[in-house]
Amino acid sequence: MLIAHISDTHITNESAFKAYAYDLIVNEINTRPFDLVIHTGDVTNNGLREEYEHASYLLKKIEKPLVVVPGNHDARNVGYELFERYIGPLFGVYEWEYGVVIWVDSTIPDLSDGRIGGYKFRWLKAKLEEYSHKRIKIAAAHHHLVPLPDTGRERNVLFNAGDVLDLLLSHDVNLYLCGHKHVPNVYRIEDLVIANAGCTSCRKTRKGDVNSYNIIKINGDGRVKVVIRRVTGEEVRREYKPIKPKIFVPKGRRLLRMVQIAESNVSDRVYFRRKILENAIRAINEKYRPDIVIHCGDIVEKGIERYYDMAVEFYEKVHAEKLFVPGHNDITYLGYDLFREHFGEPEPVEVGDFVFIPILSAQYETPIGVVGRIGQKILKNFLQDFSEKFRVVVMHHNIVPIPRSRELGFLEDAGNVLKIVTDDETELVLTGHGGNAHAVRVERTPIINAGSVSWELHRNPFGNSFNLIDVYEDMIVVFEIQATWGSRKLLGMWKLKGDLPWK
Repeated sequence: MLIAHISDTHITNESAFKAYAYDLIVNEINTRPFDLVIHTGDVTNNGLREEYEHASYLLKKIEKPLVVVPGNHDARNVGYELFERYIGPLFGVYEWEYGVVIWVDSTIPDLSDGRIGGYKFRWLKAKLEEYSHKRIKIAAAHHHLVPLPDTGRERNVLFNAGDVLDLLLSHDVNLYLCGHKHVPNVYRIEDLVIANAGCTSCRKTRKGDVNSYNIIKINGDGRVKVVIRRVTGEEVRREYKPIKPKIFVPKGRRLLRMVQIAESNVSDRVYFRRKILENAIRAINEKYRPDIVIHCGDIVEKGIERYYDMAVEFYEKVHAEKLFVPGHNDITYLGYDLFREHFGEPEPVEVGDFVFIPILSAQYETPIGVVGRIGQKILKNFLQDFSEKFRVVVMHHNIVPIPRSRELGFLEDAGNVLKIVTDDETELVLTGHGGNAHAVRVERTPIINAGSVSWELHRNPFGNSFNLIDVYEDMIVVFEIQATWGSRKLLGMWKLKGDLPWK
């Protein structure tokens, strides 16, 4: 199946629309053997009737089967009703012999943000189950699922991106197509390829980029090839083969064991579960005996001295090496100074062939975090300086969305940070924001989020928990450990690349 993926045409009579770029890309599409064209939204610029009339005419220039998804600009001015009149259905299914495309409206009227919630989510789930027999499953919507680089302040991701991502992964979807941010980008998350299209014919590009579209070839065996093709003729190519096998058994010796915790939120409030934290620390010391314990932030519920004194009493009982990074709760009030007085300045910790690199993201009096341009340079330098070791980046804010959490772009520059660690093939990233345990591998970098170890207000059906991470010679295995009863479930298992310098 050969697909032309276009997006964000922003058709209008104003100067925002570049008609020559649209015609150039459409002519290329018509002269190539594409089986299908998918437009992932923002067909128009303001959702106005005259724009839809113009767009309806221009879309007819595409001489291939066409699927069109609504975007946030199309939904402006009650444009979603005009979309159905001039373009087509807001939801739909396109199928062929061995595959299916399921597209869904992710727009919220008059907002740039997106959501596939409520009945939309149920509809998408039902369609994925209905077409579960298809070897190739493609989902398409306008809004992006994971943060993108070079987009400025991270916003406008799907509010329930974590739930949608989890749904697609659990139903073995091969490909997710989207647009929205005018940046072409490709990631693989586990076996799901996420392809963002740049803008086909809008003047608003990022970093002086030019207009582009994606050429996607997907085979019946699940192999996906994506070519980002710019109007200048420049091409960027990515190719992915299915992961086989998907379940592994460690063959080498265990090199390191770490425990990852977050959101203990030590306080004297009723929501702090003192006995559960005590039980977790006892199990860590007596049963799991890790080489290092990493706390990914929100150690205390408020940054006051009494809570910090209480936290020290708990964590000085941990026998292993420890590394703490502050969360947003930790630096409220006097917490910025108290954290350093009680837990020290976060610095890289080396344990044999492993190095743990703390990155600060918390900001005063807000759950919104930022690494910043200087912080990104520090991260790059650390990754380069320790390139001969197994590098574990430790931070508070999550850089991929997690289920059961309203995604508000909690890390403003998550797209750039995610790009840094994946481009560098960082061996492991640990985060601790959102109150729910979650683990995925983006490209070749596993990213593990810890749930809350002892705070009642969490989002985890498994309850309060911490993560147990074992690194073997050939793989990483992570279990979530229920902090009360000690039961466990597998969060992730990934083979390690064979050319690591530390092996």
